[in-house]
Amino acid sequence: MKQSVRVTILGQDYSIRSSRSVEEVQKVAAYVDARIAEVLAAGATADSLDAAVLALMNVAGNYFDSQQALEQTQNISESLQSLDKKISSALPDE
Repeated sequence: MKQSVRVTILGQDYSIRSSRSVEEVQKVAAYVDARIAEVLAAGATADSLDAAVLALMNVAGNYFDSQQALEQTQNISESLQSLDKKISSALPDE
């Protein structure tokens, strides 16, 4: 069931409807606010919309890096499972 959660991002209040818990929505909002604040603090731009877009680009880049790392981990896990099967089948039964 969706519920409304009030959050503040870059000094602006938003009412977010989400099926996630209040704590999760607030945690996401705090993360977004911090990423935008980092962009503004770095002096990359003074415009809040530009800062939001740059922050989103950074977050998306981190997301894709995480996805790639997860895929690599899954590939390693599959390789290890295959190797384990080959070793097990090569060992004599006890």
